[in-house]
Amino acid sequence: MNNSLKALLFSLTLSLSGCKTNSITGRSQLDLVSETEVQAMALTQYKEFLSKNPVVASTNANQEMVRRVGTRIATAVGKYYTEHGAGDELKGYTWEFNLVESKEVNAWCMPGGKVVVYTGLLPITQNETALAIVLGHEITHAVAGHGRERMSQEMLAQGIQVAGNVALGSNPKTVDIFNQVYGPAAQIGVLLPYSRKQETEADHYGLIFAAMAGYNPQEAIPFWTRMASMGGEKPPVLLSDHPADQQRIDDIKKVMPEALKYYNGTKH
Repeated sequence: MNNSLKALLFSLTLSLSGCKTNSITGRSQLDLVSETEVQAMALTQYKEFLSKNPVVASTNANQEMVRRVGTRIATAVGKYYTEHGAGDELKGYTWEFNLVESKEVNAWCMPGGKVVVYTGLLPITQNETALAIVLGHEITHAVAGHGRERMSQEMLAQGIQVAGNVALGSNPKTVDIFNQVYGPAAQIGVLLPYSRKQETEADHYGLIFAAMAGYNPQEAIPFWTRMASMGGEKPPVLLSDHPADQQRIDDIKKVMPEALKYYNGTKH
């Protein structure tokens, strides 16, 4: 058996053995890395990021808004996961929300619930409800394991196997992949993009979480329309990671009736 065939068989075996069905979305995902490991790495990166970037004062009205919205979204996520028998999947989540002074139009959530919003995003969100739409979207990427999925796909592509209790942080290659996936926090320029399926899931469940938190999900349409209008040769960071186009807005309209049931209290 030649080396190419061996590599192919290895990849197929690893792929099949590493697939898990997401208990919330029902989609099969490649999952080769430990949530505990990525949370530990994320916490290190998060602390480093905050130490090197200007965090807005806790008494600032916008900082208070970010933490208020984030806390309400996090509470909704916890309730939704518990109601669907998946509360254990949020193990290790200790939520933190910080507003950082930066002109970048961006926000992100790392594993374990470490969230940052850039001040440059606020002129685009324009209101608290639109901010909730963004945080619902970003938090969904984290709790749905999209980052682990992207790491796993890249590890499979590179033929990297993590065996037993070997820490991800002990392998320079997996550290590099982690930085590519969670680049906004690590300030890495080249990010591994989210797939269309991941984006659709983040939009879908992000609307539900925002609605459960008491925010009108219909605000998503004007917000993403504003984001789409900002495209160009150098689009905002949030757009480079999350392409906003007419297809996205059409998809959001399709799931809006479901999200509105949570907002109006008719969903049980």
